[in-house]
Amino acid sequence: MADENASTSEFDFTGKTIVVTGANSGVGLAAAVGFARSGGRVALVGRDQERLDAAVAQVRQLAGAGAQPTGYRADFASLAEVRKLAEALRDGYPSIDVLANNAGGVNPRRVTTVDGHELTMEANHLAPFLLTHLLRDRLGAAARVVNTASDAHRAGRLDPKDLDSTRRYRSFVVYGSSKQANILFAAEAARRWPEILSFSYHPGVVRSRFGRANPAMRVFYRFMPGLVSPEGGADTLLWLAGAPADQLTNGGYYAKRRLRQPTRPTGDPKFAAQLWEASTAAVGLS
Repeated sequence: MADENASTSEFDFTGKTIVVTGANSGVGLAAAVGFARSGGRVALVGRDQERLDAAVAQVRQLAGAGAQPTGYRADFASLAEVRKLAEALRDGYPSIDVLANNAGGVNPRRVTTVDGHELTMEANHLAPFLLTHLLRDRLGAAARVVNTASDAHRAGRLDPKDLDSTRRYRSFVVYGSSKQANILFAAEAARRWPEILSFSYHPGVVRSRFGRANPAMRVFYRFMPGLVSPEGGADTLLWLAGAPADQLTNGGYYAKRRLRQPTRPTGDPKFAAQLWEASTAAVGLS
């Protein structure tokens, strides 16, 4: 594995367009820097305009004078904003080579979005599911979609018939369920869209602003010894985006650049198909 403190990919992304969601900080920002330093044209997506502007400036500074990153503000707690984001990206780029579905979070208590969905599931799964579909015709042959998942999927109890956790809400279980969804989405996309390479990966437990809504988690993710740096967390994302296709398994779940077997039923194609249909209905796709 590459040095976890490196911010430059060993792959050449010159001339390629890369969209990174959740790029204001952490893994997303580190990945954006890596892509830009390696020649990529990077679109950073974040929900806070001030922090997004700062992230774009940081990518430009760290990647050098040739970098031309662009920022796009969107809150994944609103599917209407996801649709506006997709429209803006479609207007800005005739083709997209890499879509890094990295945005996500966890909430200490159940929150319902303006769309009527549970917030964690909408932000972590339904929003990127919708965004990927809306950008589908911009993802040409050999394009790649990389979903930031987590080994926290092992704690999930995903139910496609109850994506909004209406019966019982346990914060980390719901988060784990959303990470199951990220893995299942990548696997099913590989089956339905075989011309596109789709992956999910575990970035490690990363020192970041993740979980900031929960005071205990905020302390853990900032100060716990042994956590991975954002650059280390972004390493597998950069690798999946750039490694030769014959070295990768389409639809696979990875950690530390190695193919991993997710828990059952997360590896079940029938379960993945059920989630796909439920997600399609939840976001209003025909």
